[in-house]
Amino acid sequence: MKYIFNFPDIGEGLDEGTIIEWFVEVGQTINAGDTLVKMETDKVVADIPSPKTGKIISLFGNVDDVIHVGKPLAEIEIEGTETVSETDSETGSSVVGTMELADTNALLPASEEILPVSKDEIRLSRKVLATPHARAIARELGIDIHQITGLGPSGRVRKEDIENYNRKLKQPATKRNIPESENEDLTYETLTQIRKVIAKNMINSKLNAAHVTIFEEVEISELIEIRDKYKANYAARDAKLTYLPFIVKATVLALKRHRQLNSEIDMENERMIYKNRYNIGIAIDTPEGLVVPVIRDADRLSIMELTQKITEYSVKARERKLTLEDLREGTFTISNFGSISGIFGTPVINYPQAGILGIGRIVKKPVVKNDQLAIGNVLGLSMTVDHRIVDGGETARFVKCIIDYLSDPISLMMD
Repeated sequence: MKYIFNFPDIGEGLDEGTIIEWFVEVGQTINAGDTLVKMETDKVVADIPSPKTGKIISLFGNVDDVIHVGKPLAEIEIEGTETVSETDSETGSSVVGTMELADTNALLPASEEILPVSKDEIRLSRKVLATPHARAIARELGIDIHQITGLGPSGRVRKEDIENYNRKLKQPATKRNIPESENEDLTYETLTQIRKVIAKNMINSKLNAAHVTIFEEVEISELIEIRDKYKANYAARDAKLTYLPFIVKATVLALKRHRQLNSEIDMENERMIYKNRYNIGIAIDTPEGLVVPVIRDADRLSIMELTQKITEYSVKARERKLTLEDLREGTFTISNFGSISGIFGTPVINYPQAGILGIGRIVKKPVVKNDQLAIGNVLGLSMTVDHRIVDGGETARFVKCIIDYLSDPISLMMD
């Protein structure tokens, strides 16, 4: 029996991945659960295991080829006959059991098709997550919903996705004139998978959220003294104490007081969704691009535990060892661009979150303390919110709450 293994949807909204390395060759026997291929997906490199035991008949794609979700990865000859389950129309996966992603607890749907199968059949066999309203609009406009990348939760196609797709169809096509001969003034490089994902996410955020940014400053001399006092103790425990754990702690405490900043808006069902967990995404700069691993339940962690988690994610990000599970379920994001340079910025919301806090670098400048002029250590804060969710007054109160905690760091331990 011949079995076609399609590239499974292993990330929320993921629609393609790049082949990094094959672990098998045609003619080789593979066991279920053995690593079949390494794929660069939504900001991570993931090992994709084989769902079946059998002999490799064909491999669909070479290293650096882009494979779309639902398209064939490998053809495997398996023994005997097996019952093919019906495709789950609600989850959008062609499933026969499940398979586990290496190094994560994420369950991957395994797709099953019997040869022969055409490209159109492969495309149509992949069921699409979509709201009933979105399906109705797609039918009305005569749009094949399989052609649309859903940007809602778990890749769900929403009304906005249909409208954006239809708008693009109506735009006149433009062609880029790519020179056939080499031009010494220009260098062309193919976009990496991570850069494509970043570009898509940035546009999605700008198109769907009403960005507003406010700027503030906080004098943190007391925080600097505490950090300097304890950093040697932390270093003795192989932990590098920075200011970021304190900022995460202050942000979580502020989120508890201002729950609108820990929410998202569901326009489809005309409701707010308030998050009861405080999962803080930390933007990390890597040579390949920006990644945002998530510190889960940050409100339950001490400064030491936050320090260890941030250090762990920094190492994993730079070694490209982050898993999909590390990137999921964030409720609010912090971008510490000041560790490189910059005092203020206009950070882009990690949609559909309600806000993102940008942290600038610390600068010495004149400040007034107790009616006396002094040299202060001033940290710049840039707070971007989705104005559909949060008004200016609530944003200002939220930022002031963070300022109060950072200017009096002992209060972080007392609240």
